[in-house]
Amino acid sequence: MPSYRLGQASKMLGVSVDTVRRMVDDGRLVGARTSGGQRLIDGASLAAIAKPKRADKKEAAVKQSARNRFPGIVTRVVKDRVAAQVEIQAGPYRLVSLITRDAADELDLKPGMPAVAVVKATNVHVELPRE
Repeated sequence: MPSYRLGQASKMLGVSVDTVRRMVDDGRLVGARTSGGQRLIDGASLAAIAKPKRADKKEAAVKQSARNRFPGIVTRVVKDRVAAQVEIQAGPYRLVSLITRDAADELDLKPGMPAVAVVKATNVHVELPRE
């Protein structure tokens, strides 16, 4: 399972680094320290907390163009024989993509993974960032 630095986790949740630090300290997020003392956030823990409450619907502050990229974290993957439903939490935005099961298997999508939702018109594609 991937781990995230505090800055990465804060961007995915849309909160400050200090807020992420407090979330680890009070047990809302699972964190560990590297041998060098750097905090890392567990990807599954981050995915669980990234899921928004249904009442948390927020409107975008500005209008955006048709082609947008939303870096975030995979929070859910549901597969059947032909298709897969992939949910990505990108800051305050929850994006859902319907892709083929083959594509989901090829990307090996799992909750806690970083991903980018690419939006053009009504389609949402899923990409994995380069490491």
